[in-house]
Amino acid sequence: MKKERKSSGVEGGGEQLQGDDYTQDGTVDLKGNPVLRSKRGGWTACSFVVVYEVFERMAYYGISSNLVLYLTRKLHQGTVKSSNNVTNWVGTIWITPILGAYVADAHLGRYWTFIVASVIYLSGMSVLTLSVSLPGLKPPPCHDTNLENCKKASTLQLAVFYGALYTLAVGTGGTKPNISTIGADQFDDFEPKEKAHKLSFFNWWMFSIFFGTLFANTVLVYIQDNVGWSLGYGLPTLGLAISIAIFLAGTPFYRHRVPAGSPFTRMGRVIVAAIRKWRVPIPTDPKQLYELDLEVYANKGKFRIDSTNTLRFLNKAAVKTSSNSPWMLCSVTQVEETKQMLRMIPILMATFVPSTMVAQINTLFVKQGTTLDRRIGNFIIPPASLIAFVTISLLISVVLYDRFFVPFIRRWTKNPRGITLLQRMGIGLVFHIMIMTAASLIENYRLRVAKDHGLVENGGQVPLTIFILLPQFVLMGIADAFLEVAKIEFFYDQAPESMKSLGTSYSSTSLGLGNFISSFLLSTVSRITKEHGHHGWILNNLNASHLDYYYAFFAILNFFNLIFFLVVIKFYVYKAEVSDSMVVLAEELQGIRLQGNIQEESRI
Repeated sequence: MKKERKSSGVEGGGEQLQGDDYTQDGTVDLKGNPVLRSKRGGWTACSFVVVYEVFERMAYYGISSNLVLYLTRKLHQGTVKSSNNVTNWVGTIWITPILGAYVADAHLGRYWTFIVASVIYLSGMSVLTLSVSLPGLKPPPCHDTNLENCKKASTLQLAVFYGALYTLAVGTGGTKPNISTIGADQFDDFEPKEKAHKLSFFNWWMFSIFFGTLFANTVLVYIQDNVGWSLGYGLPTLGLAISIAIFLAGTPFYRHRVPAGSPFTRMGRVIVAAIRKWRVPIPTDPKQLYELDLEVYANKGKFRIDSTNTLRFLNKAAVKTSSNSPWMLCSVTQVEETKQMLRMIPILMATFVPSTMVAQINTLFVKQGTTLDRRIGNFIIPPASLIAFVTISLLISVVLYDRFFVPFIRRWTKNPRGITLLQRMGIGLVFHIMIMTAASLIENYRLRVAKDHGLVENGGQVPLTIFILLPQFVLMGIADAFLEVAKIEFFYDQAPESMKSLGTSYSSTSLGLGNFISSFLLSTVSRITKEHGHHGWILNNLNASHLDYYYAFFAILNFFNLIFFLVVIKFYVYKAEVSDSMVVLAEELQGIRLQGNIQEESRI
């Protein structure tokens, strides 16, 4: 892993160069005016964002955690179909942030994109609550263990239910990539104290996420299983409304970034220009490449980035020719921004497989729980409640990591983060191998007990406590503390300053594609293992299935993915820090202005 040369950064307006109390990262208020550091941003602003996330995550996981059981018990869908419907929906939830990031960066800005998307999100949640509450919008109850004998939902019922789910997905597409970015924007990279606080922001951001998740996976799933789905979905809807109100209450304290134009267009211009000039030689002196004047960056609050030799072919886009068309000539900074986004793609690809593992939590892991003894005295544990142990282990791991591991290891590495973000992600990938190995061994044991008690054909409850599944849930939480936290911070940190929302959407894209891959693998493995008269690995009756083989396949897949990750990080070039470039650029600008004054005086 390497690091490129430092980039040059400026903030908007000459006055900010002089004022110590103004933010120096180009952030403004909603009217576009420079903001005082003492009046806006910091942890004061972030407190509203973090509390919002607690309630919003409670709302989202209140729906997603138990969705597979609603599809099975109320809409009478089988194991493969219900699991795939969940992962396809969750995949959409995590893919739509690309659209939300585009709208934020190119048009509305992060704040207004978030507000519009929140209205859509709340509308979807409200209709979904109605669909599980009104008798005419769901099929009649059925208690037959063979789902084939139950009446299926009508086209209208499915249209309302899935219409609400996917409306909700569109709304989250505008909130997910922008809310965490809004939070990170509240810290000024050019102020040492705020920069230090920003290093801990994503740890505590994930803490807030899973605090809301913990409530959803305990209280809400219990209500859904034992009280009713109407109240179980109504409370998350109310929670979402509260979270939006909390976010709006913090508006006077937020710092905002002005939309910088479509990142896709800027990246597209670089790629097209480089291809169109593929025969043009690249000058040996980078200073001969096209770049905007320093004054342009100073006036617009932008960052200027020096040319690098990575992905050198794209430097052709900045070679000066007879044409000045934006599709033929791009600035060095524009080229380097494109490189930064492209360099992260191999890292993004390495996160697809672990994201596929995460998809098993709300589907097959929960379905396994339905086959086990869930009683503690007279209390019946909802199967989805085990997801709470993912939350608990993550919360504990994040605190231990932030408060003990980082200060301890920092003494040797001298890295403010303790270890690099990619090293932290690598540790998470190792845990994913352990997760699926443990899940395979536990499932093999469950199947042997089911066979010993004659429960294979009738699919009866296996006389084992549901807590035998704890290792795979606890390990998943520890893995998330390393991989998921580092992933969102890495893609935010390594994205160009003008493409932060798009960079953050890389993290959600990983989860989205992981869920779609899960749907593909589940359907494919189910079909292939049934060919030529074989029994099949994945059936509606889990006691007659072979999920242990399926999980072992995942463990092997994770091992090869780890090898791929180790290869790609060897060639990864970290983006340069920009926070200490203010002094450099200020000196350069002062020199240019001084030279101009001398020339003007000589003319006189």
